Amino acid sequence: MLVAVFLSNLPEAIAATTGLRLSGWRARDILGLWLVVMLVSALASLAGYGLFDSASPEAVAFVLSFAAGAILTMLADTMMPEAFARGGNLAGLATTLGFGLAFAISALE
Repeated sequence: MLVAVFLSNLPEAIAATTGLRLSGWRARDILGLWLVVMLVSALASLAGYGLFDSASPEAVAFVLSFAAGAILTMLADTMMPEAFARGGNLAGLATTLGFGLAFAISALE
């Protein structure tokens, strides 16, 4: 699961870091930002584990569905237009392969 999360977030992190560098952010500030994001994500993950440890399967399914919809919205709204503009027609294929790889890794559990 950790590998799937890392792989799915890597393209977004690279794109965001590139944008920050091009807008004049210093490497130290970017690293600090990513460290804060990492800390907040770890704390949110811990809170989610604690809150949903004894949740019903329906509640977990709802939260997972909501999260999946949020990811798809983010991809369609921000990442895909930039990916097609910079990467051309192979961006769609790469996205599909990425989803397939993430599914395969999660299915190994």
